[in-house]
Amino acid sequence: MTPATPLDKATGALLVLITAVMVLVEWGAAAIARPALPALVILVTALLTVQVRPGRSAFVAVAVAMTMALAVRDPGWESVALRGLHTAAFIGAFFTALATLRSAAEPAPAIRRAGRFLSQQPPGRRYLALTVGGQMFALVLNYGAIALLGSLATASAAEEADPEIRHHRTRRMLLAIQRAFTSTLPWSPLSFAVAISTALIPGASWGGALIPGLVTSVLMAGTGWALDSIFKPRLSGPRPPAVRPEGGWDRMAPLAILLAILVGSIVTLHLATGIRVVGLVILIVPLMAAGWLVMQTRGAHGGPGFRKRLADYVFVELPGFRGEIVLLMMAGYIGTVGAPLLQPLMTAAGLDLSAVPPWMLLVSFVWIIPLAGQLGMNPILAVTLAAPLIPSAAALGVAPTAIIVAITAGWALSGVTSPFTATTLLIGSFGKVSARHVGLRWNGGYFLVAAIILSAWVLVYAQLG
Repeated sequence: MTPATPLDKATGALLVLITAVMVLVEWGAAAIARPALPALVILVTALLTVQVRPGRSAFVAVAVAMTMALAVRDPGWESVALRGLHTAAFIGAFFTALATLRSAAEPAPAIRRAGRFLSQQPPGRRYLALTVGGQMFALVLNYGAIALLGSLATASAAEEADPEIRHHRTRRMLLAIQRAFTSTLPWSPLSFAVAISTALIPGASWGGALIPGLVTSVLMAGTGWALDSIFKPRLSGPRPPAVRPEGGWDRMAPLAILLAILVGSIVTLHLATGIRVVGLVILIVPLMAAGWLVMQTRGAHGGPGFRKRLADYVFVELPGFRGEIVLLMMAGYIGTVGAPLLQPLMTAAGLDLSAVPPWMLLVSFVWIIPLAGQLGMNPILAVTLAAPLIPSAAALGVAPTAIIVAITAGWALSGVTSPFTATTLLIGSFGKVSARHVGLRWNGGYFLVAAIILSAWVLVYAQLG
C-alpha cells in the first residue's frame, strides 16, 4: 500500500471530521455543528482540487463560476450557496461512511468465498444467483461489489478453454452483476439515489419509498433475468458439462447475517428515534465496520492490527477515492446552485412545468435521467438540478413517494447505460470493451424494455399512491 502523503492525511482527516459533524447535525446538535460544515467543505474541496486530474477539477471550476453568476443575479445567493455546501457535506459524509464497510468487508475471506460460490454456479441458475447474491453484495460493498464479483467472474470464465463460451459467459455474468447492483438503488437505504431524492422531495422518506422501491427492483432484476433466459446465445458446438461449485449455499450465511444486522438496526433505530434513515446510516455503518475490524484483527498474527487498518483507511484508502469524492460533492453543489439560475431562463423561454400533465412529468424522469447520463451528467447533478424546478407533489396531485419512484427508476437505468458512471466503466474494464459499448450495445435492449415497464409502474403507483 502506497504511503500516505501529508495531503492525503489532511484530506482523510477532514472527510472523517465532516462525517462526524454531519452525525451531530442528524442526531439533534444542528445548531452547534451545522455552522462548521461550509468551511470544512471549502477546505477539503481545495485540498482535493490540487490532487485530482483536470477533468475532475473542472467540476470545481464550474461550481465557482456558477456561484459567481448566482451572486450577480440573486441578492439571496448566500443562502443558496450555503445550502449547496451542506448538500456537498452530506454527500461527502455519506460516501465516507459507506466506504468504511467496504474497506472492512472486501478483504474478509468469508465474503470472497461467497462471491466465488456465486460465480461458479451452473449456467441454468448462474444469472439468477448473481442477481440475488449481487444485490446482497451491493448493500455491503457498494461499488466494491462490482469490483469483487467482476474479478471473480472473469477469473471463473477464464478457466473455460473454448473462447466462444468464455466470451458469452463473461458478458452474461458481468451484466448480471451490474444489473443486480443498479436494481438495489431504488430501495436501499445505503444508495445515493434514495438518500438524495428523499432529501430533495418534501414529505418523502425511505420508509415510504421502501415497498415501491422493492417493486422497482424486482421489475428491473426480473427483466434482466427474463431477457437473459429468452435470448440465450447459440453456440456453434455442444455445451460443456456444468462444473460443481465449491461449497453450498451456506457460504452466503455470513453475508446474510451481516445484512440482517445492518438493515435490522437501521429500521429499529428509525422507529425508535424518528431520525431519518440517512442520519442513521452515517453512524451505524462506520460502527459496524469498526466492530468487524476488531473481530478481524483480534488475535491476528503477522497481519496489521486495528489501529493500522483504521489509519490505512483514513489516510490511504479514503483519499484514494479523491476523484469520485470531488465528482459527487460538486455534482450536489452544482445542482443546488444551478436550479435558481435555470428557473429564470425557463420562465423567459416560456417553459412552465406546472402546465405539463403530471403523468408526463413523472414518466419523463425515467427517460431524461438516463439521457442526461449519455451527455456526461451525473445522476446526482441531474436530480439536484431538476427536483427544485418541478411542482410540489400536492400540486401534481400525487404522493411524494410517487416522485421518488420515478426519480430512482431513472437513476437506476442511468447506472446501466451511462458511459460515465462507475458501473459501466468497471464492467467495461472487466469485459475488455468500452463503457459506451456496455451501456448501448450490451444494455441497450434491456434499457428499452425496462424503461417501458418502469414507466408503466410509475403511472400505476401514482394512481394507487
